[in-house]
Amino acid sequence: MIPVKAYAAYDAENPLKPYTFERKEVGTHQVQIEILYSGVCHSDIHTAKGEWGPVNYPLVPGHEIVGRIVAVGSEVSKFKVGELAGIGCFVDSCRTCPSCQAGEEQFCDEGMTQTYNSVERGTDIPTRGGYSTSIIVDENYTLHVSEKLDLKGVAPLLCAGITTYSPLRYLKVGKGHKVGVLGLGGLGHMAVKFAVSFGAEVTMLSHSPSKEADAKKLGAHHFALTSNPQTMESLANSFDFILNTVSAKHDHNAYLNLLKTNGTMIVVGAPPAPAEIPVFTLIMKRRSIIGSLIGGIKETQEMLDYCAEHNITSDVEIIDMSYINEAYERMNKSDVKYRFVIDMASLK
Repeated sequence: MIPVKAYAAYDAENPLKPYTFERKEVGTHQVQIEILYSGVCHSDIHTAKGEWGPVNYPLVPGHEIVGRIVAVGSEVSKFKVGELAGIGCFVDSCRTCPSCQAGEEQFCDEGMTQTYNSVERGTDIPTRGGYSTSIIVDENYTLHVSEKLDLKGVAPLLCAGITTYSPLRYLKVGKGHKVGVLGLGGLGHMAVKFAVSFGAEVTMLSHSPSKEADAKKLGAHHFALTSNPQTMESLANSFDFILNTVSAKHDHNAYLNLLKTNGTMIVVGAPPAPAEIPVFTLIMKRRSIIGSLIGGIKETQEMLDYCAEHNITSDVEIIDMSYINEAYERMNKSDVKYRFVIDMASLK
């Protein structure tokens, strides 16, 4: 067994604190990664607080992981010791269902094995994530990371990056399209970067005037203050796509009205309450609303390669592991630009 240092939530009420556990020895098709950086996703908070269903405590969150391979199994062919590697939101799937066979393991019919708060397939061993010094994963669920990019900014690509990249690629967003990005946070800032790089004309939609300078700095061509009724009226029937990253309760209908005929709202934010969608908003303009999760291994690798080629990373604030509870508090206040990333050397 391999001893691992970590931080864990021991229950839904109390702060995260140090935790030590053991990982199994490296299997024949597995790689061991010394974790260098772990991004902090809002999903970590929801899960740690038990807001998204049952939790197997102690919970070690973290699914935006980059590090260096320190050991490989005897049958591993895709990775070598010393290479950089990444792990995203899942570490396994059934491998045989239509979704897995199509390279969309995130939609596995049996449910993907999440990087944390799942159990290893065929066992009762809990999966534990990236707020730890080391992780062991099957090579087929491990990603190559380029040496070209700053690893600190690469970590959030494994969730925030692929969550926005995947639907934009699926809908073939590009030159000639007008795209609205709703919400400027961890997801929204990546949506702006990708949509602009794909050639779309991008407008940041925000209720906060203070976000305008940042939106323009990220590459947005326009900024629209959604708290202004006149602005909202002027934008009616304007966009081919709106990428909705908002995870708080909001009026979807108001933003659906900004879509052109045949326009599509892409929902990647997860508000706590169901949305009310008057059907006439959709049927009178043949608008649609779709949801999207993350991406499969193949598409996530494509995204990482694209980012290396175009020098795209997340904007991050680096923290020590011991700062994680303060980071959670600040995230709940939207006080981060735009992703916290833990320097895991601070845990050793």
